[in-house]
Amino acid sequence: MNEALDRYLADRSTRVAAHSHRSESDHAKPLRAFFGNMHVNRITAETVLSYIRERKVKGISNTTVNMEIGILRRELKRARRWHFVADEVPHLPERKDVGRALSLDEKPRLLRIAASRPEWENAYLASVLVLNTTMRGCEVKQLCWRNVNLMDRTLTIQRSKTTAGERVIPLNLGAFSAVLRLRERAKALFGDSISPDWYLFPHAEGASKPDPTKPMSGWRSAWRKITRAIHCPACGTLQDTAALCCKEECKADISKVKSTTAGLRFHDLRHHAITELAESQASDQTIMAIAGHVSPKMLAHYSHVRLEAKRNALDALWRPAPNRSHAEVSQEAKSEGEAGGYDTKHDTKPVEGPILNSQPAERNGGDDGTRTRGLCRDRAAF
Repeated sequence: MNEALDRYLADRSTRVAAHSHRSESDHAKPLRAFFGNMHVNRITAETVLSYIRERKVKGISNTTVNMEIGILRRELKRARRWHFVADEVPHLPERKDVGRALSLDEKPRLLRIAASRPEWENAYLASVLVLNTTMRGCEVKQLCWRNVNLMDRTLTIQRSKTTAGERVIPLNLGAFSAVLRLRERAKALFGDSISPDWYLFPHAEGASKPDPTKPMSGWRSAWRKITRAIHCPACGTLQDTAALCCKEECKADISKVKSTTAGLRFHDLRHHAITELAESQASDQTIMAIAGHVSPKMLAHYSHVRLEAKRNALDALWRPAPNRSHAEVSQEAKSEGEAGGYDTKHDTKPVEGPILNSQPAERNGGDDGTRTRGLCRDRAAF
């Protein structure tokens, strides 16, 4: 099995992005540990089910297990063996509520915290870019200076997760400011002559020898600290979660204080950006062109229109008359309701008296009162 996985990953390296290849290599590790040197022809449905049971006992999520079985499935298909086990290997149910959008006060709070410390600058600038462009984290890391057009204020995504992800994104003021800040930082690190092939987020930045020819691996540690950081209720000092406030003069009990963004994934910023686009009444086609989606179903997966936006949309259906307060209109509606004007108790009663046919307002046309004499023939026919 190990040799089969080696061949599979070698073939996949030429067909998928480097990030996807690394991800598949990581997901293949537990397969190697379980199946080892077992020959592919000896893998049965019971063997695969045993693997799934073992992974679930270890607390691995259904999504991760499905990704691992996906690698195994593709390898068994290459060996013409998958059809022997396909009917007995289930696809584990996955969560449908993946991702979240920030509340109205969480977004500015998160950005303020991220901008408060120099060691969090990479995570801060990456967050600003994602929140203003809907880019994926992997797309941000792969940005080179040749992808940035400062004259047109655009970004070109040339390498993405999908073919639909290859797109041109206009830069609003927030994203453009972040790009200019990254350029000034690159000049301070490497001089004024910036190569188009250099990355906006260089590898090992902050170390003694940053390398702009390689992309940054990530900002996971900084992101975790940013999302978990709290303010002491007593003195307002920003700090990590702890039992007592870190300030010597305070030492208040903060053991029960927890950040509302704790557990927030960096990818959730993309969810939030798409949510704001959806709430801005931008068309689905516009949102998909910006975010790089291929279907309305995927757009629905990422969009989390908040309750307040839904409330505002419904409030827009009914507005009080000009120069009249909501209190006055509400009192009038209440009075009319008591009189039978706005309740279903009276609406369903039959109308008393004859229902009159509509009458013509005026007679125009010829001496027979009709504008077009042909209408007389049509009317007579009926």
